[in-house]
Amino acid sequence: MKAVILAGGLGARLRPFTEIIPKPLLPIGEKSLLEIQIERLKAHGFDEIFLATNYKSQYINSFFGDGSRYGVKLHVSKEEKPLGTVGPITLLKEHLTEPFIMMNGDILSTIDFEKFYDFALGLDCDLCVSIKKIVAPFAFGRISYSGDYVTDIQEKPDFEIEILAGIYVVKPGIFELVPENVYFGMDELIKSMLAWEKPVGKYHLQEVWLDIGQMPDYEAAQTAYKEHFEV
Repeated sequence: MKAVILAGGLGARLRPFTEIIPKPLLPIGEKSLLEIQIERLKAHGFDEIFLATNYKSQYINSFFGDGSRYGVKLHVSKEEKPLGTVGPITLLKEHLTEPFIMMNGDILSTIDFEKFYDFALGLDCDLCVSIKKIVAPFAFGRISYSGDYVTDIQEKPDFEIEILAGIYVVKPGIFELVPENVYFGMDELIKSMLAWEKPVGKYHLQEVWLDIGQMPDYEAAQTAYKEHFEV
């Protein structure tokens, strides 16, 4: 089975670390983020992995080689200009002739990739997105009222929202909607599919999930590694 990891981001919010090495190679515990992702994909049966790169691509290529030391077949693709979160897969179109996992290169998760993949294959759609419920504290008291009188107050309630978790199952039919060599994001793809009345599947991600986008997230990832990923 095949997977694509989007590893071309600048990692601007993690500077100065990312001025030296690309974000996907930042160390999490004893391994780089990309190593953790590759090993987890391999553990769930995904043995051919494509790394879609841009920023400091040569570092990633030199670090991983052909992937043999991880027991996978690894390919590194380099975009010549930023192509967003979906555009890079058009460079791999000839290789992606079967359903595949696609994920952001800054995600740390214990998701069961094979379970997600099998679930998506059972849906009648070319794209299945994983979603995650995020609970965040709200900084203000919430007031309820009727007319001119207060009826209730909830002090600093938790705010809940379900977000795209950055992990997808994609079927080759999607290429009909993705322009080649053009910046094209996941939000644009989903809106385009909905506009054409093409179904988009969803999968609730219940497992550990962390987006490593900012410095506090990177620090949290070190703790998460010890609790959930360290062998």
